[in-house]
Amino acid sequence: MLLYLYSTMDPKKSKNLSPRIKVIQKLYSLLMNPNSSIEYPKSQYKKFIKDVVTGTLERSDLIEEKINTLLIGDIDLAKTDKLLKIILFAAIFELMFKHNTPKKVVINEYLLASEHFLEKIQIGYLNAILDKIAKVLRKDE
Repeated sequence: MLLYLYSTMDPKKSKNLSPRIKVIQKLYSLLMNPNSSIEYPKSQYKKFIKDVVTGTLERSDLIEEKINTLLIGDIDLAKTDKLLKIILFAAIFELMFKHNTPKKVVINEYLLASEHFLEKIQIGYLNAILDKIAKVLRKDE
């Protein structure tokens, strides 16, 4: 789906994609091709995209532990759609480690990005999950 989506986009618009869409695409690409290397083309968001992708990958066990601890009964990662899981992990990484971005902005940006990949019902579910976990991870906001 991602490859199809990416290839059907207007090339002029694809340069202005949200950095979160690029994060999701990179993580999905790695999931589908684990032995491939990630390339980060020149972009104003290159450092951000690279930080989120590598951070999400490096801390995936910690993120999964947080999900299993804080969202007991709300989500079963073993049965969760791969794309939804990727988006969830990247968003939680940002909530946990990118404190310069307000939690509402993180949630909103991932919900907007998820419109390119998920069905409306999945986006609603993602919203509820992110809202619930953000309240715990960032009590101060």
